[in-house]
Amino acid sequence: MHRGEGVDVHTGTLPQVSTRRSGPEAALAHARLQEDLIVTGEAVALEIRPASVGVRVLGALLDALVHGVGAVLLIVGATRVLETLNAAQLGVVQVATFAVVMVLAPTAVETLTRGRSLGKLVTGIRVVRDDGGPVRFRHALVRALVGVGELWLTAGAVAITSAAVNRRGKRLGDLLAGTYAVRVRGGERREPPLVMPPELQAWADSADIRALPDGLGLVARRFLGRTGSMTPEARTRMGTSLAAQVEPYVAPPPPWGTHPERFLAAVLVSRRDREYAVGLRARQRDEEEAARIARLPFGVPDSR
Repeated sequence: MHRGEGVDVHTGTLPQVSTRRSGPEAALAHARLQEDLIVTGEAVALEIRPASVGVRVLGALLDALVHGVGAVLLIVGATRVLETLNAAQLGVVQVATFAVVMVLAPTAVETLTRGRSLGKLVTGIRVVRDDGGPVRFRHALVRALVGVGELWLTAGAVAITSAAVNRRGKRLGDLLAGTYAVRVRGGERREPPLVMPPELQAWADSADIRALPDGLGLVARRFLGRTGSMTPEARTRMGTSLAAQVEPYVAPPPPWGTHPERFLAAVLVSRRDREYAVGLRARQRDEEEAARIARLPFGVPDSR
């Protein structure tokens, strides 16, 4: 079965590609599609795009403006009280004000809003953990404590430099807290829907297609959604490799001469449709069972 380069001309089968690593992370690394993906412990891939440095700077400036206005209002509101304090007491108040503005307020805001301050809300970004989950108190506290030095004392120069050289735009606080900022608006990539190749419809209807291992089906789906942005050589090489990994889970093999990408699309569409049909049948059985349970026994009148 000729599907592109890498095909064994004697047996007509695709070569098996092995890797030392296993699991979804290995499959994603093999396909080189992991840059915009976060794979959770349940092997669920979250496609999240890191926020750009410029957007993060704008959000930080808005947050700094809000905190500065809040500090000024706090000081103005306590003017009468401040006039009665001596120099030592005034120093304590100043230190406490700086602590509230620089550490306590950012920590409380990010903890309560799960990583969305006012500046981040306006710019459409959110701070998340490295695994894609919401930030907690300890993450927000570490970010705020480190931010005193890299944001306030250096006017953001250290943070901008760190974010510019990091692939995910992390500042030092993000590196220590295990977090980074992601785009909430406009951050999702919509992949074109998969359709069954017409010439493979009859084969897919009668073929035995087993469930694919964790990560393999995900990589195949991501690959088919991004073929247009790949070079012809990389596209052919990756398509042949993925088809070789999927082929052992299909019987009988597809017709001779099937293109790797159309083979992958047929397998994924067939699995999707079959799982959807199973779900519909299960839901119908549940509804029928619920109706039988709610039905009164024979001969018992309904008093409603």
